[in-house]
Formats: sequence, structure tokens, C-alpha cells
Amino acid sequence: MRGPSIIRAAAAVALLMVTTAGAQQTAPSPLDAVPEKMPFSEPYGAPITAQRAQSLIQAAAAEATKRGWAMNIAVVDSGANLVAFLRMDGAQLASISIAEHKARTAAKFRRPTKTFEKAIQESDYKYIATLDDVVASRGGIPLIENGKVIGAIGCSGGTGSQDEAVCSAAAAMIK
Repeated sequence: MRGPSIIRAAAAVALLMVTTAGAQQTAPSPLDAVPEKMPFSEPYGAPITAQRAQSLIQAAAAEATKRGWAMNIAVVDSGANLVAFLRMDGAQLASISIAEHKARTAAKFRRPTKTFEKAIQESDYKYIATLDDVVASRGGIPLIENGKVIGAIGCSGGTGSQDEAVCSAAAAMIK
């Protein structure tokens, strides 16, 4: 007589496990959300001029000098092409290409590179690292004038927050 009761008990446990597993479904992934509006959709505008790019380089260099930071500073146009560059005395060599890459990323994706850093660090969106031409480190800022991307500025040589502070000071000149 014990045989059928053991089988029924085992079946009840199995049913309980299946029911419990179904109830413990994970929450939907934020990656599955479909936004109503397209984020970072400012249109590309006419490219920044060399003269304006140089003035942004000088503003960024002034901010970096005021703080005692040696930086590499790059400005690209709306097509992500290098327009102006400065390697301040003492800025590390490895940061030359990083400053340019941050500027190109900010222009191509029409968003600050900090957005990618946050996606990986805070949201654990590892797929960001698989996207072409992404730098997931703050210090690249798009230059938006009259609602259009005219270029971007990228800074490198310090910590990400230092790079961002120097870029932000220069980017604030664009209205």
C-alpha cells in the first residue's frame, strides 16, 4: 500500500515544483522596452568650422590649465572627422587616440560617451561593448547647436570625470 501513496506524494512534489518555478519568472528585461520616441535623434547639421573648433580647444585647455590637468583635446565635425586637436604639454601619449575616439563616438552616436559608461557600469548592458566605434568612458560630448549635431569634443588624460569636466566647459560655449 505504501507504493501508490509514495507515487502520489512524488507527483504532488513535482507539480508543486513546476508551479513554483512558473511563479518565480523573472521581471521583463528593460532591453525589451519599446520607447515611444527615438532617443538621441537630433539631426546632423553643418559641420563645425575650424575656427570654432579651435576656440573650443582653447576653452578646454584653459579649464584644464586652471585645474592643473594635462589633457589631450579633440574636436570632430558632424561627420566625426577630426577638425582640431591639442596635446597639452605633459599629457600622456596613450590618451591622444582616446580623446579622438571619444569625440568620434559622441558625434556618431549623438550622445555623451558617459551614456555608454552608465549602460555598462550601472545597467550591466554588456552588449554595448560589441558596438562598433564605442568608447564607454566619459569625456566625449556632442556639440548641438539649434537642435543639430555640428560635431563633438573629446578629452582624455585624466580620470573620466576630469575628462568630462574639461569637455563640458568647452561644450558650454555652443548655444
